[in-house]
Amino acid sequence: MNHSEQICAAMAELVRTGLNRGASGNISVRDGESMLITPSGITPQNLRPEMMARIPLDRDDSFEGPFAPSVEWRFHRDILRTRPEMGAVVHSHAPWCTVLACARRPIPAVHYMIAAFGGPDIRVADYATYGSAELSHHVLKAMEGRAGCLMANHGMVVAGPTLERAMWLAEEIEALAHQHFHSLLIGGAALLSQNEIADTMAGFATYGPRATGEGK
Repeated sequence: MNHSEQICAAMAELVRTGLNRGASGNISVRDGESMLITPSGITPQNLRPEMMARIPLDRDDSFEGPFAPSVEWRFHRDILRTRPEMGAVVHSHAPWCTVLACARRPIPAVHYMIAAFGGPDIRVADYATYGSAELSHHVLKAMEGRAGCLMANHGMVVAGPTLERAMWLAEEIEALAHQHFHSLLIGGAALLSQNEIADTMAGFATYGPRATGEGK
């Protein structure tokens, strides 16, 4: 499959797994010096490869395609622009992530799988209006040294070197949110230490689907 076909399949998978609903959520993939991103306001069941918008990574003022890009194109572009190791970005309003995001609660080291995100916690990006440059700034800050973050009163975003990896991370961040929420109901989890997470991170460089690549 080409990148546009992969994005369509991934958007359908987000719906199938319950990580996305309706026309919310968006996916981008690095494609040379540009990115391909889902169009605005089109539900996954109606999405077709030829509908993708192409946005240059080095400019702010143009796109190609039959439909306008997702209103969240800014943080997609800015992540891919500033994080050359990343080849794909996935954003959704995954239910458990969104609950924690609305409460503005970061996810601590409740489970060793948090190491897949590059550190002992998953931060919450400060709130700003959707689609704004301010929101993109907050997301980039929250994702420093991380492969994902929650977005206050909004949802979650993850990035990976490949779309396959980013989709895997999307499921993992939702699982961590689910675990953290429910652990809070029984008094909170016993958190793993910095050293314990560091030990796990050492093995995570090649763990999981396609940990390296070029967004293919």
